[in-house]
Amino acid sequence: MNVYLETFGCRANQADSEAVRSLVLSAGHDLVSSPTDADVAVINSCTVTAQADADVRHAVRRASTPRTIVMGCLPSTRVIPGATEMIEGADLDAVAMVLGIASSAKRETIKQIGTRALLRIQDGCDEHCTFCATTIARGAHRSRAIGEILAEAERLAEWHPEIVLTGIHIGSHESLGRLVQALVDRLPNTRFRLSSIEATEVDSRLRGLLRDGAIAPWLHAPLQSGSDRLLKRMGRHWYTAATYERAIAEIVGGIPVFGLGADVIAGFPGETEADHRATMALIERLPFTALHVFPYSPRPGTAAERLGPPVRSSERAAELRALAAQKAAAYREARKGTMADAIAMGSRSAMTEDYLTVDLADPTIPRGTRWRGLLVASATTPDRLTITR
Repeated sequence: MNVYLETFGCRANQADSEAVRSLVLSAGHDLVSSPTDADVAVINSCTVTAQADADVRHAVRRASTPRTIVMGCLPSTRVIPGATEMIEGADLDAVAMVLGIASSAKRETIKQIGTRALLRIQDGCDEHCTFCATTIARGAHRSRAIGEILAEAERLAEWHPEIVLTGIHIGSHESLGRLVQALVDRLPNTRFRLSSIEATEVDSRLRGLLRDGAIAPWLHAPLQSGSDRLLKRMGRHWYTAATYERAIAEIVGGIPVFGLGADVIAGFPGETEADHRATMALIERLPFTALHVFPYSPRPGTAAERLGPPVRSSERAAELRALAAQKAAAYREARKGTMADAIAMGSRSAMTEDYLTVDLADPTIPRGTRWRGLLVASATTPDRLTITR
């Protein structure tokens, strides 16, 4: 059987697709690069925005295979025309069943298709943000056992110089600090990186690992808004603008090499100009090096659907992105002439410990090579950096 696999959305979805890939190959089937060559298509979906929904629907139409399975977050909120089977979340047993694969088939990943490996440490979320359909799709939080995670990490480390710890709400893992410490102790030559985690869930042990460079000095800490009033409307009750700012200062303060990213929603229902300005001011004060800015998009089945339409979302998103670009440029400028821990992602680029994508001075460096090099200004592109060897 020829299987076409396409993935949309976050690293958690990408990790799920790696498990599906392992499931298919271990059962003796083939993965093909085009839906025209496939007997069945598996579309791993995202529903974070209306555009994400549209991208998935387009992929289903484009597949035109005898069978099209849609898994991931979208099936929990709506029926997809053209899909022959729909599987909520990452139910690998259900995927195996509809593909006719024995449930005992291997699904643990060993060598993934990316240069960096993705290691899922938990699934689900117990929070109820009013704008988010993920809780509907993924259900309650479940932590993977530390021993199981360590075993998979050891297999992945044989092939990948970096492992990204991912999930839907990784800060809720019952023993996250202990887990990360165990991974670092067990695999000292592997670079570990946290995926998205709430700033206020970084405890003292994790903070120490980040500040000491034991794990990649990078944090993607969802902000969503710098207005306390709006955070309450969003259902994000566990922090305020002040506690977020304080947590970031404790993690990043005084460290010259540290990448900091966040998600921000523009134009949430009821957002005033004062709310927007509070968000802009907080972003200006904090050492962000990247932002994911989302114009608010109503999600079916969420509480925010009842709060009203977006408010000047495109205009405010553009303003936020312009500020983010300025801060990113300033950080890149500050990194010129400094050393970086780099991993070659291909013949043209590398990724640094603080999550900068930089050009390779030497394109012959093999993919997956890790080394320390000097960051210099790009000779051809003013807003990029090049790393030497």
